[in-house]
Amino acid sequence: MIKVDVLVKQKSWKKHIRNPKDYLKKKLKKAEKKIYIFKRNKLNFSLLLSGNKEIKKLNKKFRNKDKITDVLSFPSYEKKMLNKLIKNKKNNIYLGDIIINLSEIIRRSNNESFFVAFDKIWIHGLTHLLGFCHKSNKDFSSMQQVENKIIKSIQ
Repeated sequence: MIKVDVLVKQKSWKKHIRNPKDYLKKKLKKAEKKIYIFKRNKLNFSLLLSGNKEIKKLNKKFRNKDKITDVLSFPSYEKKMLNKLIKNKKNNIYLGDIIINLSEIIRRSNNESFFVAFDKIWIHGLTHLLGFCHKSNKDFSSMQQVENKIIKSIQ
């Protein structure tokens, strides 16, 4: 089972997605049926829905990058340790935190629906919490495969 706690920092999110927690709950319920790791373990994470100002401030504070970004992820565990916890069937694993920038979702959704852009971003953040990164082409490819599998599972 995988659960999410949602905090809406910027009120204009409500114009685009009325109840983000319910939306994500439905998506995660679908993913649980098809994604083995979600089905077998009690996992949870938090999601902060922010805007440019908040995400820029957090990007500067934690990554020393003074710029706006689309998503930030703060995993609780490195991949090796997370895999060990999962293998040992540890319950209630807190994966970490994701912050998503509304302005970037809107910008991206010019080419696709808001919800498609939103799903791609939060799933990208979630794969980071699961220990994936995209430092090399090989890493990027592995991460993208996992993202695509999750996206397919929630449709």
